[in-house]
Amino acid sequence: MDSLIAAAARALATGDALGALTRVALRTDPPGLALRGIAMAQLGEHGLARRLLQRAVRGFGPHERMARARCTLAEAEIALAVRDLDRPPRGLAAAVAVLAAHGDHANVAHAHLIAIRRLLLLGKLEDARAELARLDGSPMPPALVALAALAAAELSMRSLRTVPARAALTQARAAARRARIPTLVAEIDATERALEQPAARLIGDDGHRLLALDAVEALFESGALVVDGCSLRVRIGAATLQLARRPVLFALIRALAIAWPGGLDRDALIGAAFRIRRADDTHRARLRVEIGRLRALLEPWANIAATPGGFVLTARDARDVAVIAPPMDGEQGSVLALLSDGAAWSTSALALAVGASQRTVQRALATLEAAGKARAIGRTRVRRWVATPIAGFTTTLLLPAALPAG
Repeated sequence: MDSLIAAAARALATGDALGALTRVALRTDPPGLALRGIAMAQLGEHGLARRLLQRAVRGFGPHERMARARCTLAEAEIALAVRDLDRPPRGLAAAVAVLAAHGDHANVAHAHLIAIRRLLLLGKLEDARAELARLDGSPMPPALVALAALAAAELSMRSLRTVPARAALTQARAAARRARIPTLVAEIDATERALEQPAARLIGDDGHRLLALDAVEALFESGALVVDGCSLRVRIGAATLQLARRPVLFALIRALAIAWPGGLDRDALIGAAFRIRRADDTHRARLRVEIGRLRALLEPWANIAATPGGFVLTARDARDVAVIAPPMDGEQGSVLALLSDGAAWSTSALALAVGASQRTVQRALATLEAAGKARAIGRTRVRRWVATPIAGFTTTLLLPAALPAG
């Protein structure tokens, strides 16, 4: 590398895109084009960045496999930044094999982090966890250490494990300070703020009380029977009963849990479960059937006993009963709470779980997407919706900067 290319690469490694451009803005040789592409990507000009990198790949000769592989890696990160997630980046696996064969372990780790961040954006949390475990202990430069710790914090927060999340953020901040990349520090700041934001509302006799993530975690670990209106589940410790696709049963357990330790009359339960004002004998017959189904599902944890006027919930082992709801009211809050578990949801499944029309859910999703809180993946019938990761991965482009000619 000549001195200008080396200086531009050093500037990019610290996130100084403008400083890099002052050195290579007029260069048309392949290394110069590649560095210009990386600089433009860091400045948010992703379309131009892709074109410059593609020109650089065409310009590098067949023997310059390392440089071509690094350009492919940079293109993959740009695809991630613009949320082009429909399919894995073309040629990335072959590029990683070339980098590994030539001992470029830092950029191999970088490629694994791109894969992890893509999995997080797709809501495939268990796959991301497995990929992150494979990366654990690998030697990496400080910027990549920070990004790996951010991914670990994201996974811990979505799993309601706040202590590991805070430890990962502390590690990320220390590494980001060593890397001296302002956008990376800003990403960590945003994630730490998200950790302190209200995650749920506790519904009690004295009204609603907002809970941060660590308070929700403590509630789940308390041994209480928790009716979780955020993910439409019933929880006792690590055991869960998923009712997201059985909205009538969830409405019944929620109404009974709010009334606990008292009971509810049949008309009130019919109104909560079936959303009607005037009940008749057919509704009362259906209520008995649905209560029987719910009683069978809850049998290990609780009992639903009949009373002269209705039904009452009794938790086994004298456990407390708690009800939590999304931190904000309305369909937007309910949809966002469902998406926050990391799974990819279809519009029809969200409508069924929320108990609203598909058109209402579509409007809520459009509002959340405009606010950057949800994102669609795929098109038409295969379209699915996921929440934007807590660690947004929106400003952090750590594209490979060193592009030697051979």
